[in-house]
Amino acid sequence: MTYCNEILELPLAQADHEISGLIDDERERQRTHIELIASENFVPRAVMEAQGSILTNKYAEGYPHKKYYGGCEFVEKIEEIAIERAKKLFGAEHANVQPHAGTTANQAAYFTVMKPGDTMLAMKLDQGGHLSHGHPLNFTGMLYKIVSYGVDRETETIDYDDVASLARKSRPKVIVAGASAYPRSIDFARFRKIADETGAVLVTDMAHIAGLVAGGVHENPTPHSHFVTSTTQKSLRGPRGAFVLCTEEHAAALDRTVFPGIQGGPLLQAIAAKAVCFKLAGEPEFKIYAEQVIKNAAALGLALRERGFRLVSGGTDNHMVLLDLRSRRITGKAAERVLEEAGITSNKNAIPFDPEKPAVTSGLRLGSAAVTSRGMKEGEMKEIARAIDEVLSSPEDAMTARRVRSRMADLNAAFQLYKSL
Repeated sequence: MTYCNEILELPLAQADHEISGLIDDERERQRTHIELIASENFVPRAVMEAQGSILTNKYAEGYPHKKYYGGCEFVEKIEEIAIERAKKLFGAEHANVQPHAGTTANQAAYFTVMKPGDTMLAMKLDQGGHLSHGHPLNFTGMLYKIVSYGVDRETETIDYDDVASLARKSRPKVIVAGASAYPRSIDFARFRKIADETGAVLVTDMAHIAGLVAGGVHENPTPHSHFVTSTTQKSLRGPRGAFVLCTEEHAAALDRTVFPGIQGGPLLQAIAAKAVCFKLAGEPEFKIYAEQVIKNAAALGLALRERGFRLVSGGTDNHMVLLDLRSRRITGKAAERVLEEAGITSNKNAIPFDPEKPAVTSGLRLGSAAVTSRGMKEGEMKEIARAIDEVLSSPEDAMTARRVRSRMADLNAAFQLYKSL
C-alpha cells in the first residue's frame, strides 16, 4: 500500500487526534445536556449516514440532466428524488434543494424577484424576525430599502392591520412572513391578502416551523406564498441545509438564481440527507413526533408560568417558548451561561421592546423539538421547568448548578440517543 493510500484509509482518531477528541467532547455534551435551543434538533441516524457518505467526493454543478461534470448519473437521481419528496411533502409546484443555508435560501428568493433598492417589508429582528429579514449588517439591509413590522405592545402578537397599513404606504416588492423568535401561529392567508392588495410577492420563511407543517400541526404556508424558504435542521429534523419552494411561474428564474447566481457546486451529501429527511417527515411516526413537540412546548410554558415566569405573548402555539426574565433580575446572557453550567442548553434572545442591548437581551428562547426527539413528554417538561426555576432563582449558587446538572444528565440517560455511536 502506498503512502497516499494509507492516508486515505486512516480513521479520524489517527489522522487528527485533536479534532477527533473535540468531536468526542461534543458527543458527550449532547449526551448529557438538555437541549432547548429552538433551532437545534437530533437528526435520525440515517440522515447522518447520508450526510457523512462518499457523496462528498462528487462535484455536480448544474441541475439534473444539465450537469457540467461527468459521472453524475447517480447523484442526479438523488437530487431528483429530493426535489420530488420536497414538493410532495409541502404541496409545492417547484422545489430547489441546493441552497446551503437558510439565509442563502432567502437570498435566492429575494434575488429572483428583487433588484437593489427595492423595498422589502419584513419583521423586526428585535420582535421576532431574522437577520436575513432586513438587518442593516445583513445583505438585505445593505441592498434593499427595509420597512419593518412588529408586534402589538399589549398582545405581543403580529399586528396584521399595521402590516397592511405599512404595505399600502411603502408598496414593497416583497413581503416576508415568518420569524426566528415568534411563539405564535402565523396567518399566512392574511399575509397573502395583503400582498395581493399591494402588488407584492409573498416570501414565507418557515425555517423554524417546517417540521410542524410537515407533521400537520401548523398551517402550511405553501398554498398562500409565491416562495417558501426553509432550513432542514430545525423542527424538520434533517441535515444542516436549506431549500426553496415556489410557484411554477418563478421556477426557472429561481433555479438560475441559485445556480449560477449565488452558488456553484451543490453539497451532494447534504442533498442526499435532505432526501432522507423529507422521506422520514412523510411517515406516520413523524406526525406523532410533531404533535408531541407542540404538547411539550405547551407543557414547558405552562410549568414555567406556574413558577412565576412571564411568557412573551402569554404562551405558545408552536415549538417555542420565549421567556421575559426581567422580573428575575437576570439578563438573557447571564441566564444562558448559568443554565449551561447546570447542563441545560438554551440561548439568550431579545423580547419585544427589549430595553437591553442585542448582545445581552432580557429574554431566553427555549424549544421543545430536540427533547421531543429524545422521547421526552409532558412529565419531563415539568422536571425541566423545575430545574430552570431552581437555577435562575439562585444563579450564583454553584452547588445548585452541580445538583441540577447531575439530575439533567440522569434525565437524558433515560432517553439515550445514538447508542452505538
